[in-house]
Amino acid sequence: MKVNISVFGRFHAFNLAQQLKKYNVLNKLITTYPKFKVKKWDLKDKDIETELLLEVLRRYSQKIPLIDNELLVNFGKKIHAKNNIKYLKECDIFVGWSGASLETIVEAKKQDKISIVVRGSSHYNYQMDILKEEYSLINKEFNPNILHWQRELLEYELADYIQVNSSFVKRTFIEQGIPEEKIIMINTGVDLKEFQQTQKDDNIFRIIFAGRGSLRKGYHYLLEAVYELNLDLEVWHLGSIDEEIQPFLDKYKTEKWILKGHKPQKELYKYYSQGSVFVLPSLEEGLAMVQAQAMACGLPLICTTNTGGEDFISKDGKEGFVVPIRDVEALKEKILYLYENQDIAKEMGQNAKQTISIGYTWDDYGNKIVEKYKKIMENR
Repeated sequence: MKVNISVFGRFHAFNLAQQLKKYNVLNKLITTYPKFKVKKWDLKDKDIETELLLEVLRRYSQKIPLIDNELLVNFGKKIHAKNNIKYLKECDIFVGWSGASLETIVEAKKQDKISIVVRGSSHYNYQMDILKEEYSLINKEFNPNILHWQRELLEYELADYIQVNSSFVKRTFIEQGIPEEKIIMINTGVDLKEFQQTQKDDNIFRIIFAGRGSLRKGYHYLLEAVYELNLDLEVWHLGSIDEEIQPFLDKYKTEKWILKGHKPQKELYKYYSQGSVFVLPSLEEGLAMVQAQAMACGLPLICTTNTGGEDFISKDGKEGFVVPIRDVEALKEKILYLYENQDIAKEMGQNAKQTISIGYTWDDYGNKIVEKYKKIMENR
């Protein structure tokens, strides 16, 4: 069995390639990233095909004047998918990230190759519907990328399998009429060497939020919850902020909210370890990897039903809490409980750390995904 992986960018494709390489089933990783970056995942020159011009397009298309950015990126993804075709003869299974794999999938069917499309978020219809709802709540116009949307739906239809990383995402595909047997659901992992708990330097109760501050992330609901609680605590935001969030920052302005800015992934553990709880109130995710990273650093988790985080939390809730989306009162209730019971919060954090360490590493992911690919080959 030989597998090709194709990704326009990075996502967790490099971790997948690293795992397939360990099992000697990786044929090629085709990416827009330069080889010197990809080699950090224990890959060799012969394992990697790069498209540097497309990476320049992906990163800087917004800075090109008088050109529609969405059209340009869609064009880049189409070129990427067409470039993949020349490597198909060497593999048995093609695994490509959604939105940038359509032309490869079409050709894979002609060559009788197994095609798997990886979707990192919920079904595109679900994602667009929930974002449209959210924008309407604040009286803003929502303008989806229709061409990309159409590509995604065609990929779901034509691919032999759809690979997702959380129970939540799987549900959204089933609700959209995708047969369950077509869905591969395996949770992505975390690098325990990179994410380790260190000593907390103070006794401040501190909420950690990591990622882009946006409507999609439910950032404004956390802002409102913290403002209304008015507790003696801090919030550290690790990441950037979308312009659409500025009115909420102004409305719920407080010195408790500390904008730390973007931090390199290799340094995130230092910030996680200074927290008391990790909160992710997203409206829609796939399986936000920051959740597992924070839990590996000893933080309990408060997440919504739509983050994938429920897969990390056992039925008795010993690692944290799952709340409905857009529910400020539920967020307040769970934050207040941990604030008033900080010994329990620490205990839950250690439970979270233990849960992640025994089932959600990249090695766990690799073992499960290789076994699944082998079964697909056997049953074809």
